[in-house]
Amino acid sequence: MQFKHVTLDFDGNVAILKLDHQEVMNAVSVDMLGGLGEALDEIDDRKADVRCLVLTGAGRAFCTGANLQGRNNQLTKARSNAGATLETAFHPFLRRLQNLHCPIVTAVNGPAAGAGMSFALMGDLILCARSSYFLQAFRRIGLVPDCGSTWILPRLIGKARSVELSLLGEKLSAEKALEWGLVNRVYDDAALMDETMKLAHELANGPTIALSLIRKLYWESPENSFEDQINLEVKSQRAAGASPDFKEGVAAFLEKRPAKFTGQ
Repeated sequence: MQFKHVTLDFDGNVAILKLDHQEVMNAVSVDMLGGLGEALDEIDDRKADVRCLVLTGAGRAFCTGANLQGRNNQLTKARSNAGATLETAFHPFLRRLQNLHCPIVTAVNGPAAGAGMSFALMGDLILCARSSYFLQAFRRIGLVPDCGSTWILPRLIGKARSVELSLLGEKLSAEKALEWGLVNRVYDDAALMDETMKLAHELANGPTIALSLIRKLYWESPENSFEDQINLEVKSQRAAGASPDFKEGVAAFLEKRPAKFTGQ
């Protein structure tokens, strides 16, 4: 399915959402954000069937940040107004990813810069091509990091490395990102999508309700006290324990067979 600068495909229970504006290395425009919203609407409509989302880029790049090209560029105008488009377009997309009903795997197939780096880091599992890299590009054009990067980065790699990336604006290779704990796995470029789809299908065949609750627990954990978090675990465990997948998981364990989860 084709939306504005976005492609959405389905491979069984896996949705593949691809940033697809190759002329500008998948830089984000207002049109692309609209296309992403429409694609997520389609995924919501198929919620019962979609049990994992893969987010990647078309061509040579994952996403090179905001599209600043063009004399009448809406993003350029909005940035001069203290980030109005952040509130009206970028943030709603990021929130929808955070609250998605199923796991997200990002396949970083090339440069992930600026907002593109934030998009990549929204994945529950982040897989990279060996040639890919990350870049906090904002300082190069006199802006500050946005799209949640100043929240996500310190929690993944600590303050010192986060500030270094943002102040110096240096490229971070996929291998170094793996060493720092920013990403989960690095593959040879030609193998990235095959390995991504293997992992995505493994997740899609899992207990979707429990996986969704796991996502929520880890998103909320950084801001919770220990007491708040263990209370949230109780609430989440009750919800997971009420699902048919829990019954199937226990039965499969006792019968010494692979579980056949339905995502219900």
